[in-house]
Amino acid sequence: MLAGLLLAHFGGAAFAENEIVIKFSHVVAPDTPKGKGAVRFKELAEKYTNGRVKIEIYPNSQLYKDKEELEALQLGAVQILAPSMAKFGPLGVKEFEVFDLPYIIPNKAVLDRIEKGPVGQQLLKKLEPKGITGLAFWDNGFKVMTANKPLRAPQDYEGQKLRIQSSKVLEAQMRALGASPQVLAFSEVYQAMQTGVVDGNENTPSNVYSQKMHEVQKYLTVTNHGYIGYTVIVNTKFWNGLPDDIRKSLERAMNEATDYVNNIAQKENSDALDAIKSSGKTQLVALTPDEVKALREAVMPVHKEMESRIGKELIASFYAEAKAAGY
Repeated sequence: MLAGLLLAHFGGAAFAENEIVIKFSHVVAPDTPKGKGAVRFKELAEKYTNGRVKIEIYPNSQLYKDKEELEALQLGAVQILAPSMAKFGPLGVKEFEVFDLPYIIPNKAVLDRIEKGPVGQQLLKKLEPKGITGLAFWDNGFKVMTANKPLRAPQDYEGQKLRIQSSKVLEAQMRALGASPQVLAFSEVYQAMQTGVVDGNENTPSNVYSQKMHEVQKYLTVTNHGYIGYTVIVNTKFWNGLPDDIRKSLERAMNEATDYVNNIAQKENSDALDAIKSSGKTQLVALTPDEVKALREAVMPVHKEMESRIGKELIASFYAEAKAAGY
């Protein structure tokens, strides 16, 4: 049903005599790292192709909700997406869920080693059998927890209904804390919080602030327990069908847009935390070293639990990158 509707409405990329139209769809607000990155890519792509390419950006789930995005890309109804890593699990590429493991990435330096090195490139290659070409990794930052109570200790999570992306890893993480994981599309989270369908969620500060979640949550606990990033992907058939000079220009634009996003993400999250604090609507909670240790100990068994799903060797490669960076 979806396939027929998508092709009927969009019919793939539009190739006019002198212009190629590329649809870039994503689910977050324009004033987030990903939203700003999409705009930067549009500007650079149109500049480097001398107007032969037009990039149409559709933020805030204007075209598709979370579950529909990847099917639309595979059908050619949209050409570029930047889904979070968790989205690839339901597609059968479960390895990307390694990014969802709590405390698997200690900081930005280790993240850069993983994404720019052989581990990251091997992960991108796993998308190829699905008709998807991975272009880049875009950073969004480390996650915090929001709720209507302070979440300081593992026992504070017990019985809390917390929204997550669709991810077996995140389900296991929440259950390890005694919470009830609630899978919801990103576009539905604010209303779910407002109406009490969920008690809280995990997300990056920039997403919390741009979606105004802080207006319907009393507390934000700065846990930095996990990571959210995106893989910028393109329909392989479309990508390979582009003229060589156009594809090279788009690769150049994507590389520069990627550097831009990955340089601003940390500041965007820091600014968002400041803005949330200044709003007076949500109280920020900072954890002590002992509280961080207790939270970490509560969720680390998820790593072992997920070895059979994600791959023991892949998880070990993340540990190795952290060790090589001195962590």
